Amino acid sequence: MGEAHVNTDWIAVDWGTSSLRVWAIDAQGANLAMKNSAKGMGSLAPSEFESTLIELIAPWLEARTDLSPMQVIACGMVGARQGWTEALYAKVPCLPISATLTKAPTQDPRIDVHIVPGLSQDKPADVMRGEETQIAGFQAEFPKFDGVLCLPGTHTKWAHMSAGEVVSFQSFMTGELFALLSGHSVLKHSLRDGMWDDAAFDEAMSDTLSRPEKIASKLFSLRAEDLLHGLDGGAAKARLSGLLLGAELAAAKPYWLGQNVALIGADGLTDLYATALKSQGIIAQRTDPTDMTLAGLKAARASILE
Repeated sequence: MGEAHVNTDWIAVDWGTSSLRVWAIDAQGANLAMKNSAKGMGSLAPSEFESTLIELIAPWLEARTDLSPMQVIACGMVGARQGWTEALYAKVPCLPISATLTKAPTQDPRIDVHIVPGLSQDKPADVMRGEETQIAGFQAEFPKFDGVLCLPGTHTKWAHMSAGEVVSFQSFMTGELFALLSGHSVLKHSLRDGMWDDAAFDEAMSDTLSRPEKIASKLFSLRAEDLLHGLDGGAAKARLSGLLLGAELAAAKPYWLGQNVALIGADGLTDLYATALKSQGIIAQRTDPTDMTLAGLKAARASILE
């Protein structure tokens, strides 16, 4: 690992709300080492970001023989208004990384930190921060792709891509709604442990995809069916997931209908999106989110070296 520190040319950083990941990258773009921390943006004051980063990458800095500042390229919520320093949004339509990266204020002369800006859309109002880097990574890996990228997560993004640009995008709070309903609504009493039920998911997803206006009633029926008929907890979770995802697909239909679709996200959640889309005749391409983030950070660094 010491050799990896010596050969580190720059550092890639993915700094989200709840976690921090850093990679040592050599001059040829190879990943030499990786570290992570639970010190996400949500637990830090702006004045704490530099010391948190230094604590994690200190061995890589100390092993260097080059006395020039180490370049650090960061993406994610580190650039939010509550983050290290605000990286202003670039407005779509635009390339996923087109605006000048924002330089973060630092005291340590060993680092030179630049933050990737997020993307914004005026009408309907929308923003993303972090996903633009994954989109840039996808474009770097698949430069001829025209279609729609879906990035499942707490706040899922659907982005229309054409000629390498993000033309428009739409965000859905489906993941957060699932968490809120599971933990803070009357439904929490019915969402017990149990085996996931694929048939229950498929039926519920189909219900709200075809009649999304009934979702509020369909949600309460989960509780009623448990009280009256002892609905299995695993089936209840599958139905809740299907109801919410069906409503999302109904609203996002202009994005995926008749389009090439690619998914960028963690396996479990992305599996559900792939299954739901397949039921509508869409066979979505799958990509690894970490690979896309790293490819995007490398594209971001290349943009400031030009």
